[in-house]
Amino acid sequence: MAYFVYILYSEKTDKYYIGSTSDIEKRLIKHNFGGTASTRPGRPWKIVHTETFRTKTEALIREKQIKNKKSRKHIEWLINSRQSD
Repeated sequence: MAYFVYILYSEKTDKYYIGSTSDIEKRLIKHNFGGTASTRPGRPWKIVHTETFRTKTEALIREKQIKNKKSRKHIEWLINSRQSD
């Protein structure tokens, strides 16, 4: 089983959301149907970045690293650096 760190973007609120999951499609559906209070106002969300990990622990550590930066600039750098691969 793979685990993912993902970044969502809402055009409506012009905000990013960072999370982790083992089922990225199911998680996006939950966000877009209002199943997560913190993302409800930003619907619809789209996935703009993903990273894959072998273990849940690795994914949670990476999620925390990105969140600890508290930087929109860093998030946008991550998104743009992956698009140029």
